[in-house]
Amino acid sequence: MSEPTDGEPAITFYRLQGCPFCERVARTLEEQGLDYRSRFVEPLHSRRDVVKRVAGVRTVPVIVDDGTGVTMAESANIVDYLESTYGDGPETEPAAATRAADAGGEE
Repeated sequence: MSEPTDGEPAITFYRLQGCPFCERVARTLEEQGLDYRSRFVEPLHSRRDVVKRVAGVRTVPVIVDDGTGVTMAESANIVDYLESTYGDGPETEPAAATRAADAGGEE
């Protein structure tokens, strides 16, 4: 599990309100029981300077894991990273299909 630094969670999660890709990452963080801090970013893409500074991109979601030194964008990559680093590994294809079917959609 990630180690807090000075009482703060090691993982910082840059996200946008109502973003389904961000919600996917938030759900994984919660499922893994990880402590993290959310930083909500500007809705206007050109104003996401804080995300650009930490990750080199203005897109969200982005996580910064001070516990491992990893900074990462793209929800699928982040979910795989969180599951392989803090969980039982990436979700298998049948499990992903079952989860998608339960949610009424396809992956």
